[in-house]
This record gives sequence, C-alpha cells and structure tokens, in this order.
Amino acid sequence: MKCITNPQTLFIVCFILLSNVSLAANKENSDRPLNHKSQEIKTGADNFAAYLPLLKSKKIGIVTNQTGILSDKTHLVDFLLSKNINIKTIFAPEHGFRGTADAGEHVVDGKDSKTGLPIISLYGDNKKPKPAQLAGIDLMVFDLQDVGLRFYTYISTLHYVMEACAENNIPVLILDRPNPNGNIIDGPMLEKEYASFVGMHPVPVLYGMTIGEYGKMINGEKWMKNGVQSKLTVIPCLNYNRKMSYSLPVKPSPNLPNDQSINLYASLCLFEGTNVSVGRGTEKQFQIYGSPLLPKSDFSFVPKPNFGAKEPMHKDQICNGEDLSAVAKVTQLELIWIMKAYNETSDKTTFFNPFFTKLAGTKQLQQQIEAGTPEIEIRKSWENGLNDFKKTRKKYLIY
Repeated sequence: MKCITNPQTLFIVCFILLSNVSLAANKENSDRPLNHKSQEIKTGADNFAAYLPLLKSKKIGIVTNQTGILSDKTHLVDFLLSKNINIKTIFAPEHGFRGTADAGEHVVDGKDSKTGLPIISLYGDNKKPKPAQLAGIDLMVFDLQDVGLRFYTYISTLHYVMEACAENNIPVLILDRPNPNGNIIDGPMLEKEYASFVGMHPVPVLYGMTIGEYGKMINGEKWMKNGVQSKLTVIPCLNYNRKMSYSLPVKPSPNLPNDQSINLYASLCLFEGTNVSVGRGTEKQFQIYGSPLLPKSDFSFVPKPNFGAKEPMHKDQICNGEDLSAVAKVTQLELIWIMKAYNETSDKTTFFNPFFTKLAGTKQLQQQIEAGTPEIEIRKSWENGLNDFKKTRKKYLIY
C-alpha cells in the first residue's frame, strides 16, 4: 500500500473518515427509540433549583398525594420538611393523601400520622378550599400525577385550588409531571351543559397536555369563576418531550395499577356509565370488561371486594367479556369495545345510565351508539371540535 505523505491529501482523507463515523453515529441515535430511562426525565418535583428558593421563608399549603414523590421515592412533603420549608396544611384530592380510598368514596379531614400535619380533603362536600382553610398560607404548591384524561378528577381539583387561591390572592406553584398518555388528543368535546367534577372544561377526553400545561390553559382561557386568574408558576420537567414514553413509578389511584390500565383507561372508563364492569374487584382493573348480560365467551371473571373496590359492580357474579391486558398500546380513544358490548348485551334498555353522558361530555355519543352509527362517522363528528381545541392547546404547551 502506498503511504500518503502529502499533508493536504492526508487532511482530506481524515475528514472523510471522521464524517462517515459521525453520520453512522447520528443514524444510530436517530433509530434509537426515546426512553424515559435513557433520557433521565426529571419531574418538576426533582427540579429543586427552580422552586426551593421560592418556598423559603413562606408558609406553604400543598396539594398532593402518594404520587408526589421524588426520583429516590422520597415523598415531597418529607423532602420539603427536611429542607426546613414551613408546610402549614396538606390538601388531599380524590382517593386521599395516601391514595387508598375508593373512587367516589368520601374522604375525611384528618392528620398525617407521620408528620402530624393537618390534612384537608378536597373531595366530597369540600372540593374547593374555603377562605378559612387558606388563612395564613403564602403560597400553594400543587403536585399530583395526572394521566391526561378529562374525567380523571385531579384536573378538577386543580381548577378549584387555582380559583380559591386567585380569590384569596395566594400564588400557585405547579410541580409538573409527564403525561403517561403523551400526545394523544381524541374524543368528543365536553359541552357546557354537561359539565361536572368529572369534566369541567371544553376539552376532549384525551387532551395531550401535562398538568402544568393544563393549569396554564385554565388560567389563560379564563375558565374559572368570574374570569379570575391565578398568579401561576409552573416548574417544568427536565429532559422531557411528549413523544417520550413514561412509566409511572407509583399507582396514581387504586384502580390504575399499571401502564396498561392507564393506557386503556380513556376507552374503558366509558363503561362506568353502563352496566358493564371494568374489572373493579379483580387484579386487572381497567384491563378487562364484562357483564352477566353479555354472552358467554372464552373469558369471564367474578368481581370480589378488594383494595380500592369495597362494593364492586356485579359482586360475586360471573361477568362474560374480554381480557385486554395483553393488547397493543392504543393511540386513540377506542370505541370498538363499548360498541361491541352494546350490540351484544341481552338488555339494551339498561345498558346506559345517566353517568355515561357526564363521562362523554355530550349526549350525542350515546345516541350514536344506540343508532348503530359507524365508528368512522362518530369520529368524523369530533373533527371540528378537536381542530379548534388543538389551536387553543398550542398556546400553552411547554414541551
């Protein structure tokens, strides 16, 4: 082999070789799937430098539960106390501060046995903090893990906390967390006349925002009473974008035990407005569905009282249906299962109950299913609302 001695030629050869190595590395990186572990996502709670200085010398209220943890599994309350932050009161959402109450179960006020701090329930009769409960608080910290769905009540709690704090001139600090349902935007829009605690705002079932972004939207769109606006600060996640997968380190509520249930929740929660069980009282909540009124199939289950379901629907009865615990990840609001169940039930007159309209946010979806409207036409009826929402949503995105 002839040795290259000309300096200019040698430079050109080296440049080409280095360029090829760089291109190969870039291709390898571009082909590698995004993963929250490799990217080391840090939640707002782990973004210490951004918020600890804001808490010093202030009396703090904090809205949190078992999901308010740091990457080392330390609870936020314990972490803040270790930093000599003066926490005055804990406010607890649906399921309570420790996250052990059933869905819809009345959560009472109390005292945290570990820290001795007073706990005020924001579920039941007292969904919005009262002025007396906010007295003496300089700043409200909000840290709850949302799952990106309109009928998951943590965003309703956020609304009432922001509204109460705005009315009492108390700033709100949201410690943001990733949305495990990422960028999915789908489903019917909520119509104002069907607003409730399981749907307060004109958004689709899946809205593709983090809870911090959602808080900015509540504020910016003036959805709170009398158009009040909160003095809001969002502490962002680090190393995160909404295309990344994100597996929750702890159950956000008793009946969402794993990633599969969280992914299927939007589609299967609609069954909560019917006579079909979604697996409460089993170990596969929101991963199966069934009813005694559905025809016998290869799969059945019998709901029994358990953690998170003291009186499950169809308790001790054989429920025929489907096991979805191994289906591939869904990327939209799936209608196939509820339409199939309606078509196969032995009693269509008792299939739906009034709660279905609250969950759907409109009467139209039930009417469409009852009329046998093809799924493609149902989805087409959502298009205008979804397109308008995407324009609104865009103004508040952080990631």
